[in-house]
Amino acid sequence: MKKTLILLLIAAFALLSCGKKEVKKVTEESKMATEAMAVAETIKEAYLKKDVSVIEKNTTKDGYRELVGGIKKFDSAELALTVKWIDVQKNSVTMKIAWSGKWVAGGRSIEERGTTTFIFEGSPLKLSRVLKTNPFHQPE
Repeated sequence: MKKTLILLLIAAFALLSCGKKEVKKVTEESKMATEAMAVAETIKEAYLKKDVSVIEKNTTKDGYRELVGGIKKFDSAELALTVKWIDVQKNSVTMKIAWSGKWVAGGRSIEERGTTTFIFEGSPLKLSRVLKTNPFHQPE
C-alpha cells in the first residue's frame, strides 16, 4: 500500500512538473516588424478607399508628400502586398515588398507588379520613404 502511494505521488509530481511550458517574451524587433506590417496594410487599405486623411496619419510629412503627390486617378483597384524581408534598426524599419495590382481607370483595366522598399521611422512607426517602384503611383 505504501509502495503504491509513493509511486502515485512520484507519478503525480512528474506530471505536474512537466506541465508548464516556458513562455518566450516577444522581442522589441518583432513588435516593430509587426507594427510596420500593420501600418503598410492600413496605408494600402486607405489608398484603395482614396482616404488621404488615414494616409496622412500613418506617414511622415515627407512620406505623405511623396505618396499623395504621385497618386494617379483610378475608378477601382486591387492591390496585394507581400512582405519579403524586414530589417529592424534602432529607430527605423526597412521592409522589402513584392506587390501586384489591378487598376480600372476610364474603362481600361491595367495590371502591374513590382518590388518596392518601405522605410518606417518614428514612434509610433510612420511611412517616411518609398524606394524603387511605388505601388501607390500606379497605373503608369
